[in-house]
Amino acid sequence: MVATAATSAFFPATSQAPSKTSMTLGGGSENLDTRGINYSKPASSGGLKVRVNAQAPPKINGTTVSYTAPTEIVKKEEEVSSPPPRTFINQLPDWSVLLTAITAMFLAAEKQWTLLDWKPRRPDMLVDPFGLGRIVQDGLVFRQNFSIRSYEIGADRTASIETLGNVQETALNHVRSAGLLGDGFGSTPEMTRRNLIWVVAKMQVLVDRYPSWGDVVQVDTWVSASGKNGMRRDWLLRDSNTGETLTRATSVWVMMNKKTRKLSKIPDEVRGEIEPYFMDCAPILDEDSRKLPKLDDDTADFVQTGLTPRWNDLDINQHVNNVKYIGWILESAPPKILESHELFSMTLEYRKECGKDSVLKSLTAVAGDATGGGSSLEAGGVECDHMLRLESGSEIVRGRTEWRPKHANNFGNVGQIPAGSA
Repeated sequence: MVATAATSAFFPATSQAPSKTSMTLGGGSENLDTRGINYSKPASSGGLKVRVNAQAPPKINGTTVSYTAPTEIVKKEEEVSSPPPRTFINQLPDWSVLLTAITAMFLAAEKQWTLLDWKPRRPDMLVDPFGLGRIVQDGLVFRQNFSIRSYEIGADRTASIETLGNVQETALNHVRSAGLLGDGFGSTPEMTRRNLIWVVAKMQVLVDRYPSWGDVVQVDTWVSASGKNGMRRDWLLRDSNTGETLTRATSVWVMMNKKTRKLSKIPDEVRGEIEPYFMDCAPILDEDSRKLPKLDDDTADFVQTGLTPRWNDLDINQHVNNVKYIGWILESAPPKILESHELFSMTLEYRKECGKDSVLKSLTAVAGDATGGGSSLEAGGVECDHMLRLESGSEIVRGRTEWRPKHANNFGNVGQIPAGSA
């Protein structure tokens, strides 16, 4: 009896009409919380049911004792674990994902339209907007547009002489457009079979005006015979908007065996590939037949030593690209000339190739003004002789440059592309 009375004090009898809450274990599927316990309303069958009576707090020895009913614990857990109610705001889609998808679709459509369905909208737009190049004049002249980039200009805000030298890219594009590009630097299929490559023997460049950043330069190039075992390639650079002549260049190329590194005659099979594309015309520049002097440490006025090729200076034939020689030659040019004059004429004779392990020396001698009137820079034009050689002594390049005061352009009308050009 004592035990029963004590139990009644903590768990009062049910005769006081309590409110009832039931917790079902193992039955139903509603309101499953994160721990896997299912809380639901009383069910008619299935599962173990525990009933809890809620009433006023009891008193023990006159002291009120309070406790938290299981029903209140369940309600608190439901408030924490249940997801927030769905409202209009949190039912909206993720707009950032949708906008990204729409933008991607528009960019793809614009690219397709540009590449596949491009049509000129104005008569003054470029004929070759993407610089891909095309064959003109009965298939004998290759024409391509180039835009002068910001990294191709120098301190004078104009393209450098090396930038103009890099228009040799059009020679490769010409060979490719003609369907003659083999495995090599401009080599034809028959040249590839015989391990033959082209190497430049001589180059002349005459600059009438240097283009500036953003200018679009139209380049025309063609080939002709040069003696029995050479090929001449000429270039004409013009402003694509005005037609003004900017630069003219001519060069002579010979064949070299890629394995033995010795010069070779042009085989009949190779000649049969290239002769149909030869133009019967004079060079775009008259040949500078003056002998280029040999310089040494005693005859040179300026010497720059320790020049070495970097890996990126090599072309696919594993020797230094000929345009790199131009920069090395100018390494020894007098700073006073570079500051007050601009190079307008250059003649180079290539005598030996240069590899990645070479160490070179650049030599320059100031010969006087271009008209032969003394050596003072203030007198006008200046002429310089150059030599690039290995520090061990072998000659790589001989050259001559002519300079005019900056901002001067004393060239009038110059020769154009051979008669009949498109």
